[in-house]
Amino acid sequence: MTRLAMLRHGPTAWTAEQRIQGHSDVPLSPAGRAEVGGWRLPPEVQSYRVLVSPLSRARETAELLGLADATVEPALAERCWGDWEGMRLPELRDRYGTDMVAWEALGLDFRPPNGESPRDLQQRLEPLLARIAAARRDTLAVCHRGVLRAVYAPATGWDMRTDPPDKLRDGCLQSFELDAEGRPEVVQLNRRLA
Repeated sequence: MTRLAMLRHGPTAWTAEQRIQGHSDVPLSPAGRAEVGGWRLPPEVQSYRVLVSPLSRARETAELLGLADATVEPALAERCWGDWEGMRLPELRDRYGTDMVAWEALGLDFRPPNGESPRDLQQRLEPLLARIAAARRDTLAVCHRGVLRAVYAPATGWDMRTDPPDKLRDGCLQSFELDAEGRPEVVQLNRRLA
């Protein structure tokens, strides 16, 4: 088994405004930089290989944590929300009403216009997880909420049609083990870094 620790990037201005970020390259906010500056990785994770999303908010988080040797991994980019990036979910729910309810009920197959579904994201991540498992090298991934959820879902059997069994909290490490094929299993969720 190979360990995979995952960490969502620090807060951005869009995080505070509850805007959908997706592939939009939104940097950390000053408050986000200050928050990440107070995070401390557990000692055992400091020896892990580090992979980071290509988006600046994740790369900056890795830099602030002193992870200068992080390797940019395109598969760790956030789920693309297409035409809805920059919007807020409550606004979309008001605008589309019962249609939005039906779309969200699709769970893993919910795809925004010109965007990706969670299942699309999982398919993008599967080769990466298989490579990590094959290398048998414990890894830390600095990434995004959608990426965390895409790994958490198969580890718990969650189909994203309902609320998740566990809330994945920001500012916390989410730890999984990967079997030989790269299938995840939950080890520990929500380990505080501050």
